[in-house]
Amino acid sequence: MTLFQLIKSDYKKYLKYGSNVFVILFFTQGFWATFQYRIGHYIYEKIKWKLFRIPLLFFGLIWSKLIEILTGISLPYSAKIGHSFYVGHYGGIIINSNAVIGDNCNISQGVTIGVSGIGENRGVPVLGNNIYIGANAVLAGKISIGNNVLIGACSMVKDSFPDYSVLQGVPAVLISQKGSKGYI
Repeated sequence: MTLFQLIKSDYKKYLKYGSNVFVILFFTQGFWATFQYRIGHYIYEKIKWKLFRIPLLFFGLIWSKLIEILTGISLPYSAKIGHSFYVGHYGGIIINSNAVIGDNCNISQGVTIGVSGIGENRGVPVLGNNIYIGANAVLAGKISIGNNVLIGACSMVKDSFPDYSVLQGVPAVLISQKGSKGYI
């Protein structure tokens, strides 16, 4: 997808949840952070000529930090995030710079997707498509989360889980195979 298509898919996702153009552009911190991420990621991936790349990435880093301070949402431009990304509420969202998040995912406030583990087990989560992550959930370590997964609020996910899982608890356990349908 092109940069414009990615931004448009994110914007349409916000419209789907009942916002309007004015609210999305001026009052929706999740959209600001996602928009900033899309621009920075485009520069990071597509601009290879150092004369332009280094100053643009430096400016992008400053812009990213400003948005992070204003919104409480850290979306590093080196992370890989698929289309139609939605941040439900602003604040306390930390995504590791090596994280991979699939298409059409929703993240609530207080979510951390970070590095954990020792030795060969050290790593960052890889998330599939159509994932809903509830408030204050933590996903950490070299794990893989399948498609259509729902992660309940305040869960600590430290293990890999297959498609259509519904996870809850500390540590998170599989409580059903109904998936995220209806939450995305």
